[in-house]
Amino acid sequence: MTYQLFYADRSAAQGVRVILEEIDQDYRLIETDIKSDRERSPELLAVNPNGLVPVLVFEEGAIYECGAIVTFLCDRHPEYQLAPAVSDPQRGLFLQWLFFFSSALQNAFSMTYRPNRFATLESAYPSVQQQGCKRLLALWQVVDHAIADSLWMLGESFSAVDIYLFMLSTWLSDDCGHPALAEFANVMRVTDKVVKRPSVRKVYPSLCGAN
Repeated sequence: MTYQLFYADRSAAQGVRVILEEIDQDYRLIETDIKSDRERSPELLAVNPNGLVPVLVFEEGAIYECGAIVTFLCDRHPEYQLAPAVSDPQRGLFLQWLFFFSSALQNAFSMTYRPNRFATLESAYPSVQQQGCKRLLALWQVVDHAIADSLWMLGESFSAVDIYLFMLSTWLSDDCGHPALAEFANVMRVTDKVVKRPSVRKVYPSLCGAN
């Protein structure tokens, strides 16, 4: 089958696209405008009433939320070993980091990029953004400490969690007052390895210097 992915650059859909490349699946991108205030397309709203990407469409239906899609694809294609099996002791840690990234870290980024979602008055936006930046610093420090001297997020084994980590690292922005990636040496060591993967080079050509 061919998967369909409601997609936009600089969104969590890029991480899902990397997973699809890693598991060598045919897919079609449905380019989606998520930056303008225009009403979302009926096609998108039919599969995600929140009007957000990513949404993965497959033969039996559709699924949204990046962490859920990543888990779904890893479990559906276990031969690529991007996630520990359900019986694997590392499974809990895998799920822990997926949920941490998709909830805590992504929420902190939203505070800095979309302060209107957290405050009614525009005058409060700078305060929300400042708090988001503080939150990002604390959360990235947690991740950096957890990696320590391990090769990957799960220790010796590369997984979809490392792809998710890389995706989120690309959202750090000096213009928004975010902490610099260089402040987190262990995170940077992992992302420096992830960026060399062919799947990532294809999805992030501007970061990888690929054509």
